[in-house]
Amino acid sequence: MAQALRPNTVGGLFATDGKPHPLQDTLLAVTLVLGVTAFVTAMFHSLHLLSSWAGLAGILTGAYGQWVSETTRERFGLILGLGAAGVGFFLGMAHGGLFG
Repeated sequence: MAQALRPNTVGGLFATDGKPHPLQDTLLAVTLVLGVTAFVTAMFHSLHLLSSWAGLAGILTGAYGQWVSETTRERFGLILGLGAAGVGFFLGMAHGGLFG
């Protein structure tokens, strides 16, 4: 019954290799925050500057995060952040763009 006490991290979607990844985790958090910020502020026409710049920064941060990511958990979160940043960026551009 000793095997019942060990967690199974091999087959899950969020499997990790058990090593710390501070750079990748930071990029993941920054991309998610910028993506949510861009997505939420894109719903308001007057916040198009914030939406477009946050979206652009989120896209660039997420792209670099994808390049250096090492686990599926990191890539999954980065894709969510990239999607939200992309939607926020394009809606911000449609509402007035980067420079107003």
